[in-house]
Amino acid sequence: MFTDSHCHLNFPELLGEVEPIRAAMQAARVDRALCISTTLEEFDTVHGLALQYDNFWCTVGVHPDNEGVREADLAILLELGRREKVVGIGETGLDYYDMAGRKGGRSIADMEWQRERFRIHIRAARELGKPLVIHTRDSAEATLEILREEGENGPGNRAGGVFHCFVEDEAVARQVLEMGYYISFSGIVTFKNARALKQVAQFVPLDRMLIETDSPYLAPVPYRGKTNNPSYVAHVAEHIAELRGIDVAEVGAATSRNFDNLFKGVRA
Repeated sequence: MFTDSHCHLNFPELLGEVEPIRAAMQAARVDRALCISTTLEEFDTVHGLALQYDNFWCTVGVHPDNEGVREADLAILLELGRREKVVGIGETGLDYYDMAGRKGGRSIADMEWQRERFRIHIRAARELGKPLVIHTRDSAEATLEILREEGENGPGNRAGGVFHCFVEDEAVARQVLEMGYYISFSGIVTFKNARALKQVAQFVPLDRMLIETDSPYLAPVPYRGKTNNPSYVAHVAEHIAELRGIDVAEVGAATSRNFDNLFKGVRA
C-alpha cells in the first residue's frame, strides 16, 4: 500500500535492525523502500541491501554536503548506475545551509565544487535514463538554475527526478512541478510548526507526489525525536490524507503508482 521513496538503511542506527524493520513495514503495509546512497564508499552496502531483499532498490551518488570522500566522476556513476536494482542517481543537489558557521565562513562562490558535483550527477542520470534524487537546502533557486542549464526543463532527453524531503514554499513547488519533477514529503509535514509545508502538501497534485521517511532522521508525529524507519512512512501518508480530506488509501495508491512511474527499474 505504501512506498518509502527515500531511506538510509545502511546507516548505523538501522543496519543492524533490518529484519525487525521489515517486519514493522509489513505490519504497517509499507511494501517497498528505496535505499539512498550518499557516498561511493557506502555504495556496496546500500547495493547489497537492494540485492538481498526483493522489495528494496537503491541509488548511487554522493551527497552534496559530503566532503573528504571519494569524488564521483561520470565514468563511475555510469558504471555503478547500470548495476542491478540501481534505479536512480543521487542523493545529489546543493546544500548552502549555515555558510557562516557549519561551512566555515565560506561564500556561495566557494561552493563551486558542489555545483560541479551536481552537474556530473545530472549528466550521468541523463545518459543512463534514470531519475535524479535531489537534495536542496537553502539553495532552491541555484538548484533549479543548474537543472535548467543542464537541460532539465522540459520534454526530450531529460532525466527527471524528485525533490526529496521538500521544505520549500509554494512558489518553488510550482517551479519544480513545471519542470516535470516530483515532490516528496517526509515526516516534517506532520510537525505542528510546519504550517507552510502543510499548505504545499495540499497544493501538490496527487499524481506528482511521493512520500518518504529519510530515516533514520525526521521521524513523523507521533514518533518525532525518535529513530525513524520505513514503517513510519504510513504516518506521513495519513497526515497528507487528513490535510487533503481524502482516504489514506488514496494517498498510498497514488504515491506508490508515482514511484513506479518515476523509478521505472522497480518494475523490472
